[in-house]
Amino acid sequence: MISVEVVLAWPDRVASRQVQLPDGATVADAIAAAALHGSDACPAVAVHGLLARPLQLLRDGDRVELLRPLLADPKDNRRRRARAGS
Repeated sequence: MISVEVVLAWPDRVASRQVQLPDGATVADAIAAAALHGSDACPAVAVHGLLARPLQLLRDGDRVELLRPLLADPKDNRRRRARAGS
C-alpha cells in the first residue's frame, strides 16, 4: 500500500485528502479515490509540481495536485504589461 495526498486549490479554498492505494496505482486512481468536489473541472494534474499524465504510476508520499484552469492567457498578460510600460 502507498499513501498519497491529493490537493485541489482554488483562490478561496483548499481541499486536500490523504488516500491509501495499492502498489501500482496511477494518478487517475488517486483522483478517483479522493473524490474531491470540483476535480472534474481541472484540465491538468501535477505530481510534486511537475505535469503528469493520468496513467503515471505513483510512489508512496507523492502529492497529486489538481490544476485549475487559467483565468487569463499568460502571453496576453505579458503583452499588456509591456504595452503599459512603454
